[in-house]
Amino acid sequence: MGEEPPARLDKALARDVPEAAQLSRTRLVRLIEQGAVRVAGLGVTDPRARVAAGQLIEIEVEAAEESHIAAEEIPLEIVFEDADLVVINKPAGMVVHPAPGTPSGTLVNALLAHCGADLSGVGGVKRPGIVHRIDKDTSGLLVVAKSDAAHHGLAAQFEKHSVERYYRAVVYGVPDANDPRLRGVKGASFEPGNILKLTTQLARHKTDRQRQAVLFHGGRHAVTRARTVERFGTPPVLALMECWLETGRTHQIRVHMAHAGHGLVGDATYGGKRKLPKNALPEIAAEAVRAFPRQALHAAVLGFDHPVTGENVRFEAPIPQDMADLIEKLRLGA
Repeated sequence: MGEEPPARLDKALARDVPEAAQLSRTRLVRLIEQGAVRVAGLGVTDPRARVAAGQLIEIEVEAAEESHIAAEEIPLEIVFEDADLVVINKPAGMVVHPAPGTPSGTLVNALLAHCGADLSGVGGVKRPGIVHRIDKDTSGLLVVAKSDAAHHGLAAQFEKHSVERYYRAVVYGVPDANDPRLRGVKGASFEPGNILKLTTQLARHKTDRQRQAVLFHGGRHAVTRARTVERFGTPPVLALMECWLETGRTHQIRVHMAHAGHGLVGDATYGGKRKLPKNALPEIAAEAVRAFPRQALHAAVLGFDHPVTGENVRFEAPIPQDMADLIEKLRLGA
């Protein structure tokens, strides 16, 4: 143990364990509690145990266990990859993590096959570290940790809401600061530049467990901002929006935009099927809206500090073909 160590064992180890060991403080606490740490030759299981400068501390770290999840050879669009993390452009239709209804064909299944031996172990298991998710039918950028250290560093940034995340969405209507209806929506306000700000609490719906609900007491704090990029229709009846997250909650953009009365095209869960005004769009555009099979939402920009090198990195993914085709048809009636 180095000079003037923190009083607690877990904090002292977090300071002095070499970075190459890739052991996060969470993992170190778990190792202490499992009896894998000895101080001056004696086993210690209390993370709050006192330590002193010069003491020999031994940590027994077993080889990472193999994951129980099956590796599957599924093509992936890799935007960036190094020894610590991988950034994926996830297609719409792919679930991120296996669950009872989708035990295979997920991003995690694909990453286990892609990364193979490069996974050094997250929490003692050879598995990709999922620090955030995007919905099955949302496309776009996702960062996944390949090591315990990267997982810990990324999770801390998501917890602090310091990660940059911008989305593209096609919504019904055109949010406008001059709209008297929007001024009456609780939690909605406008910032300079006609930027719509939505501030509410979010929690699982009381009767439909697949949905999230807007609350103003209880739940989790959620803030979304959105600005109009392009208007479609005569008069305008749809808009391409740029949305960005101050917080990241389940279904946040989808439920917030629906709460504001500007639900996403194709979002059946939150009411994304509406009757368009007659003649507002050419029939080819109106039919494209009616037939769009998923929520028109794409995670376009992802930026964060690399958890190991400290470098600020930023990635962009173009709008996928299905949304690009929808937008192109909508422009016919712009």
